[in-house]
Parts: sequence; C-alpha cells; structure tokens
Amino acid sequence: MNGVTQYFRSLAVVMLLVGFARASLAQPAMLSDSAMFPALTFYELIRQYHPIVKQANLFGDEAQAVLMQARGAFDPKITSYYDRKEFGSDLYFDHWRNKLAVPIWAGGIDLTVSYDRNNPAGQYINPEERTPDSGLSGVGISVPIGQGLFIDARRNTVRQARLTLDMARADRLKQINKILFDAAKTYWEWYLAAQQQQFLTEGYDLANRRFEALQQRALLGDAAIIDTTEALITVQDRLVQRQQADVDELNARLRVSLFLWNVNVQPVELPALARPQAPAMTPPDTVALQALLDQAAQGHPELLKLNVKNQQLLLEERFRRALIQPQLNLNAMLLSQTPRIDQPYNWSSYYAFRPQNYKVSVDFVFPLFLRKERGKLREVQIKNRQVVLEQQQVGRDISNTVRVSYNQLQTLVQQSAVQQQVIRNQERLLRAEQQKFDIGESSLFLVNARETKLIDLRIKGEELKTKFKKAVAELYYVAGTAQ
Repeated sequence: MNGVTQYFRSLAVVMLLVGFARASLAQPAMLSDSAMFPALTFYELIRQYHPIVKQANLFGDEAQAVLMQARGAFDPKITSYYDRKEFGSDLYFDHWRNKLAVPIWAGGIDLTVSYDRNNPAGQYINPEERTPDSGLSGVGISVPIGQGLFIDARRNTVRQARLTLDMARADRLKQINKILFDAAKTYWEWYLAAQQQQFLTEGYDLANRRFEALQQRALLGDAAIIDTTEALITVQDRLVQRQQADVDELNARLRVSLFLWNVNVQPVELPALARPQAPAMTPPDTVALQALLDQAAQGHPELLKLNVKNQQLLLEERFRRALIQPQLNLNAMLLSQTPRIDQPYNWSSYYAFRPQNYKVSVDFVFPLFLRKERGKLREVQIKNRQVVLEQQQVGRDISNTVRVSYNQLQTLVQQSAVQQQVIRNQERLLRAEQQKFDIGESSLFLVNARETKLIDLRIKGEELKTKFKKAVAELYYVAGTAQ
C-alpha cells in the first residue's frame, strides 16, 4: 500500500511540473496563469522531496537509536559459567554458576537471581564453595547507599540521550530552514533574471523595428543614412545585452532545478516555459515582527541547541557531584537449596528461603583527595557557565539581527515605491521624446537614450523587488523559522 501511495505522489509531482509546459504550449503567444510556478509551490516541493530535507528528518531517527543504546544499560542480563577439571583419575572440581541481573531505574538497584552447583565429588573443591547436590538458588538485591543512589552513569547516559532528541529536532529545523532560505534566494534571482530577459528582449525588438523603419525611410530619402548607423549600433548593443540575459536566465533556471526532486529522490527538471510568480510587496507589520522576535527567543535552532547543551551540562554536573560521595554498596541475597524436579518445594525446610540462609557483602571505596572528581566537576561547571554566557550573547545577536532585517524591509518598500514613480516619470519623458521625434523636433539619439534609461530603471525596480523578497526570506531565517 505504501508503494502505491509513493507512486501516485511521484506521479503528481511530475504532472504538476509538466503541466507548466503543456499550458504554455497551448498558448505560445503569451504565457497563461497555469504556466506560473508559484514560490509557495516551490517551497512545498522542497519540504516534501528534497534529499537534504529527508536527511534532516533522519536526525530524529539517529537520536532514537542513540537513546535505545543508552537504555540498553538497563536490559536484564543473564550469565552462565561452567568450569570443570579432571586430571588422571581425579575430579578436581566441577563448577556451574548462573546469574540473572535485572537493573532497576529507581535508586540504581540491581535485582539478582542466581543458581550455583558445585559437584561435591570434586576432591579439591574449596569448602566454602560447596553446594547441595541439587544446587544452591539465591534471590538478592544490590543497593548503592552513597554514590549512585540518586544518579549513576547509567541513568545519566539515558537522560543525556533523551536530550539528544531535542538537539536532533534543533538540527533538523536549522537544516530545513537553511535549504529553504537558499531556495528562496535562488527563486527570486531567477525572477530577476526572467524580468531582465523580458525587458531587454522588448528593448531589442523596439530598437530593431525602429531600425527597419528608419532604413525604409532612408531608402526613400526621408531620413539621413547616418541615422540608420546609429540605430544599428543600438540594435547590436541591445542584442548583446539580450544574449547575456538569455544565458543568465537559463543559468538561473538550472539553479532552481537543483532544488526539484520527486518522491523517489530523482532530480526533476524545471519546464522550459515555466515562469516565476511576481512578488507581492507587503512587508510584515509590527505584530508579525513581535511574533518573530518571540519565535526567535523561544524556538531559534541555535538557542535550542545551547539550551540542550546547558541541560546536558547540568545533568553532568549533578552526576559529577555524586561521584564525590563515598562509594558504598550493600549486597544481600537469600539462599535456598534448589528443589528437585520430582519433588515439590518445601517452604518449611531448614534449607528453604529463610532469614538465616543469606549472604551479605558491603563494598566501600573512597579516594582520599578526590582530585580527579573535583577537577572534573570544576571543568563541567566552567563549561556550563560558558554556555550560559553564549546563550545571552547569541539571543541578543538574533534579536538585533531580526530588527535589522525588518528595518531593511521597510526601507526597501519605500525605495521600491519611489522607483515606481521614477519609472512612470521616465515613461512620460520617453513618450514626449518620441512625439517630438515623430514631428522632427528631436533626434534618434535622445529617443534611444530615454528608452535605455527606462529599461535600466525597470530592471532596477525589479532588483528592489528581488531584494525585498530575499530580505523577507532572510528575516524569517534569522528568526529561526521559514516562510
């Protein structure tokens, strides 16, 4: 069922992209709305199928694997040991020892179940190792009284591994935000290249038509031959610019295609007639700015990672403090003669599990100077202090960067509005100059100059729009999120 679902998802992506080309071929004279490739569709395809995004999604699986390894320290463990020695006709010993240890989270306790059978026929067996013929069973417990009562290496490792899940989520968010930020910049660079190509192509077509008309007038004697040379120079100059624009737009398409993949992680090419969507010049308001600042303070990947490091170091500090305590372990076990298979267990027997049948041991270890433990504790405390200071600095840097990006957005909106006014004024100048040229009161040089200036102003206007959209993407990126 999953394979069928993946197949239809892959087919849907291919049909979506190929649909751009089909819609354009249906109306070759001009692009229809269906030929547009919106930025939001572009981002969604990246979120679903880009290999870097898929790689980022594996961070959580990797962290889960690390956590599983850490939890393995609490897996029950069974051991069995058999040792027999015969030499000549003598049986020296015949030992068989078995033990099941079950670690308990609370208190660092270990529950144990044992079975030992030492063949009494051995001539050189240690008397203290003698067991009944059927073997000796035991049920016991090992409790750390001092060091390891509240935290030990096993519990510390598991807790550290749990925090790696949060670290993995932060790394995933950071990598996905980075790829979407790069994709946004690439998309709007493609938009700018497409607009430049359009303006320069229109300028070339206008200059070429003007040259052809002037050439016909010169042949009829209505215009000077030298004017055709000037018109030809303009055509050739704009042809060079258009050719460069064609290459720039083609290369921009290739860069956009680098972000397109299908469900099977196979590259997908951008259709030749697909066109980028025009940007909307609507900047985030102050409410959105405050929301981004709150998001940056609470969910920025860098701050999340530093917070996880801080928690890890706090756990490590607690563990290192525990290592300064004396190591005192109490081991106690109730013993019983192992019943035979053909006989029921006699709880009233003298050799059954009774208070007088036990084995007790106490382990005590305490380094006199504790230089190793105290030095490690001090090292962890210093690292934690460094992380706290870094958190404060990084948090302030992120907040200021968000405000700087927001201020830049506001300026770009104002500049774009002024630029559109400049373009409209230049269009009026060009129309007036063209009218004067038509009645013989202006020159071809002035018309070409006005027209070239208008093309440059239009391209600059699109550059400002592109900068605005890239600045919007940067605003969300520095805030630790995506559009």
